[in-house]
Amino acid sequence: MIKEKVIFFGNGKLAEYALAVLARECQVIFHARTKEDLAKAVEIKKTTPEAHAVLASYGVMVPERVLAEFGPEGILNIHPSLLPKYRGASPIESAILAGDTDFSVSVMKLVKAMDAGPIYYQETFSNLPLNKDAIYRALAEAGAEWVSKNLAHLPEPKPQDDQEATFTAKLTKEMGLLTPDTDTAEETLRKIVAYQDFPKAKYTFFGKNCAILEAHIVQKGEIAVLPLPCANDSVLSIDRLRPDGKRPMDAKSFLNGYKR
Repeated sequence: MIKEKVIFFGNGKLAEYALAVLARECQVIFHARTKEDLAKAVEIKKTTPEAHAVLASYGVMVPERVLAEFGPEGILNIHPSLLPKYRGASPIESAILAGDTDFSVSVMKLVKAMDAGPIYYQETFSNLPLNKDAIYRALAEAGAEWVSKNLAHLPEPKPQDDQEATFTAKLTKEMGLLTPDTDTAEETLRKIVAYQDFPKAKYTFFGKNCAILEAHIVQKGEIAVLPLPCANDSVLSIDRLRPDGKRPMDAKSFLNGYKR
């Protein structure tokens, strides 16, 4: 079986999981990681016109002059949301913070406007755990599997409804500061999950600033080792955390070292 040739653009977790599938099912002939790699990708496309282009979380604006080199098929973009919802830099994190229980992936044709291209494929998952890495993996693999199976005979993409578009923001360090006085335990837990890699959810216990790594909502009758009271009389149990300058530790170890 002849494998389709692919020029891949991508960085980060989504790209890592998508690339693993594409590398297994296709022949990845170049992996563009930086802005400087764009020129090399164009050069390869000119010498290998049959190669397809696939992008996942590239983090670099692709100029129109580069997009034109990959026409008419274009560059296929694996985006982890049900477009036109959650366009932008943090679709998965935004969905987690919004309280979504369904998570989606779209494959679209890359255009100049951010995440606004016509859509080839979409799929929604309703049974994923509230775990950021698991969500990233499921969506990236689903998108990449569809791409690998359909590159040879792509369907006609359908335009998005721009009137239905919503947008996400780039994550910043300031977002990581937890506010349990105004957020419920569920809302606080979702922040911890959403900010797992960056910017890390932060809270101060016993005068020590900590990154919160794992937590769960306290159930009726449960006694938490390290409780965090939240809004509406809800309580979060902090299970693992990392004090500034220290290694990650469980709640009991933290209390033994820092509780006065």
